[in-house]
Amino acid sequence: MTESANRSPRPDLPVCVINCAAYGRDGARRDISLDAISDVLAVDDGSFVWVGLYEPADGILEKLQEEFGLHDLAVEDAQNAHQRPKVESYGNSLFIAMHTARTVEQRIRFGETHVFIGPRYIVTVRHGASSSYAAARARIEREPELLVHGPGAALYAVLDMVVDDFMPIVDEFNHTLNMLEQDIFAEEFRKDTVRKLYELKRELTRLRMAVAPLQDILSQLERVRGGLIDGEIQLYFRDVHDHAQRISEATDTLREMLTAAVGVNLSLVTVHQGEVVKRLGAWAALLAAPTLIASWYGMNFESMPETKSPTGYWILIGVVVVVCGVLYRMFKRARWL
Repeated sequence: MTESANRSPRPDLPVCVINCAAYGRDGARRDISLDAISDVLAVDDGSFVWVGLYEPADGILEKLQEEFGLHDLAVEDAQNAHQRPKVESYGNSLFIAMHTARTVEQRIRFGETHVFIGPRYIVTVRHGASSSYAAARARIEREPELLVHGPGAALYAVLDMVVDDFMPIVDEFNHTLNMLEQDIFAEEFRKDTVRKLYELKRELTRLRMAVAPLQDILSQLERVRGGLIDGEIQLYFRDVHDHAQRISEATDTLREMLTAAVGVNLSLVTVHQGEVVKRLGAWAALLAAPTLIASWYGMNFESMPETKSPTGYWILIGVVVVVCGVLYRMFKRARWL
């Protein structure tokens, strides 16, 4: 995503603040400033605030910490873009860290999303390669029945979008592997094919490390108690969990296929090299026979059979031809030639 695409379209918000809005239980959206967050939370009308950030400055997180009462440790984690996927509970709020991925200029780029969620707020913090959650916001705005469930509905929309973003990448990996199969079974060895297979397996391993922890995160969210995420919206998390599991299984299958492809490629290279060695050995034997015979008669001894015979030369040529012919026939039958 380009830098301009991540900038806030509202002049009253800092550049790193992509979205700041209050959502009512009736589905109505109202854009607000960061300073107005406390005013919205002061009115107990069932509304909640969604703040979206992209690589925020420290001052913005400190401001939100004051508005929402975020825990110091969670804020410290959100400031750093290298967190392991996890779900941590801080009183009546949760902090979620997960890895994201998307295709940028035909390359897989990985990023992170950190989420703060409380009874009446949700804060999404994106780092690195990550799709904008404008589509997730638009979705819950089109489905006001989801907004009844508060911040949990927004969290579901974000997680569903994160998981769905993995599917095109898996499909692209599958397509690339199918294209490489033609090179794997090619007649000649191509070093570039092995390099591509290695790079593909490396990217799949990174994708696996991003997808697999999502299943644990979703499992924990399905069991959250205390009213932060109501039971009905947890059913939606179960559906997202199922999608994440399918992507994880597809990733494992592709990794196994890649491992097999690398093994097949190396085996074919070994077989091809063996065929070349056999051909070289056969031709060496064909050349060795006349060389050996000629070397006997090239020692310049005076007393040697057939050296005085007028037909000795032609007999020698005939013997060489017969020996070479027999060897050629034997190697041909053995498929060495």
